[in-house]
Amino acid sequence: MNFLRSTLAAALSLTFLGAAQADITVGVVQPLTGPASGLGIPVKNAIAIWPKTLGGENLKVIILDDASDPTAGVKSAQRLVTEEKVDVIVGSTATPVAIPIADVAAASGTPQLATSPAALPQGKDKWTFRLTQSNAVMAHALVAHMKKQGIKTVGFLGYTDAYGELWLKGLNEEAAKVGIQVVATERFARTDTSVTAQALKLTAVKPDAILIVASGSGAGMPQKAVKERGYQGKVYQTHAAATRDLMRTAGKDAEGAFVVSGPGPLAEQLPDTHPSKPLSMAYVQSYEKTYGPNTRTQFAAHGMDAYTVLEKAAPVALKKAKPGTPEFRAALRDALENMGRTVLSQGVLAWTPNDHWGFTNETGVMLKVVGGEFKVDQ
Repeated sequence: MNFLRSTLAAALSLTFLGAAQADITVGVVQPLTGPASGLGIPVKNAIAIWPKTLGGENLKVIILDDASDPTAGVKSAQRLVTEEKVDVIVGSTATPVAIPIADVAAASGTPQLATSPAALPQGKDKWTFRLTQSNAVMAHALVAHMKKQGIKTVGFLGYTDAYGELWLKGLNEEAAKVGIQVVATERFARTDTSVTAQALKLTAVKPDAILIVASGSGAGMPQKAVKERGYQGKVYQTHAAATRDLMRTAGKDAEGAFVVSGPGPLAEQLPDTHPSKPLSMAYVQSYEKTYGPNTRTQFAAHGMDAYTVLEKAAPVALKKAKPGTPEFRAALRDALENMGRTVLSQGVLAWTPNDHWGFTNETGVMLKVVGGEFKVDQ
């Protein structure tokens, strides 16, 4: 497989220069600074070790920082489509940024590979494809685990933004199916430095479990807050917290936390029969050869998976048009939508004209923090 060979190559520069006429140009918008930088930097790092060609053409990659800010993200996306004439946009990993970028993608007729679960109104995602699992898919796995653990009541502590609200919706829907009651709901902003008041309210209700909806290093603060209030129940975290930042920021208070994740970072723990294991192993080996042991993250896996889908779709689009043209961008969008079953490091994807999410309910894997490390929890 081309991807398996290419991702094990040495690190390449962020921008690959070749004959301008033949370049396939990928524009990347990621949070490299700001509260979501812990998510965006791994994606950038993964893209940095992409091969230097795509579909037999030279590959040019332009990476811009959205600073975890929707306004900055839109400006970056507009620059990419108007000045750079990119063929595809990869980003953002900050959900509140990815959503308005979708408008830029649609208006310009540029495919967007969102590296966050960007929810859009029905019919508004014609040009947007998600490389992340939907919150609903991950909520299915998380609530199923709660049911196995005997959880009857759960409290919610999550972001005030789109990511938090979508998770609350997914939690309520999945919990209702299995008879789990959501008994308390508390919210906080990504920029908040304390959730003491919210933690006090939640722990006073004494739910069997608390679901924290936060991302990257931001997930550690609420984890510590509920534990420091003496909470003895089970604490769950979403796939945006499936990084070592959780253990780094929460320390001993992260111990025992359950975290839902895609299979990408779990390469060695996946059974040999898992379809994603070969690509997960290739991702982990390539990434950690470049950046060091234990640097893998769920988000870097999305960065690698972006190349996998482009590697499959670009040759199809190249048969219809040349890069840098509206015709090529439209052909690339059509190829992505119709490429069929595609195995990624993060699961099995099958985008269709009616589904630009693609991952199935079997995607989510439950982890537990044991001894400061993530372990698959069956």
